[in-house]
Amino acid sequence: MKKIVVTFGVLSGTLSALMLVATVPFIEKIGFDRGAYVGYTAMVISFLFIYFGVRSYRDNVGGGQVSFGRGFAIGILITLISCVGYVLAWEVVYFKFMPNFWADYSAYAINHLRATGGTQAAIDAMTKQMADFKVTYDNPLYNAAFTFIEPFPVGLLVTLISATVLRKKVAQS
Repeated sequence: MKKIVVTFGVLSGTLSALMLVATVPFIEKIGFDRGAYVGYTAMVISFLFIYFGVRSYRDNVGGGQVSFGRGFAIGILITLISCVGYVLAWEVVYFKFMPNFWADYSAYAINHLRATGGTQAAIDAMTKQMADFKVTYDNPLYNAAFTFIEPFPVGLLVTLISATVLRKKVAQS
């Protein structure tokens, strides 16, 4: 199980990190409004390795069977490894290549609020909230924690689906 988890976790994390890094040069063209769609699509693609990891275990180690619990354990471990890869990539990108990310995102969010008719009080509150959060986000430990919880729910969902779809017991005779 360990070899499968590590192999598929590293593959998933590497793909997730590569897709994150590949989008950085295009961030201006993608924009913040469409960036979430691109990012989550990339996460789902990288988390397909969860399905393949559980299936590999079932077919090669489990003798053609895997319980939901074992499939879930394999999937969640792959998810954890993949999320760590994503976090490491984001830490490097954020602190080394995109030092103005939070300022740019804050400006986008405030301008969007202003353009959609936000009151001056709401704009002032958002400006303060963004400035306060930047202080927190610039701490690498908090940044890593916030970044980890971004892909984790997607990996959890793919894990649940994979463990459910791939569970298979050998028929008793």
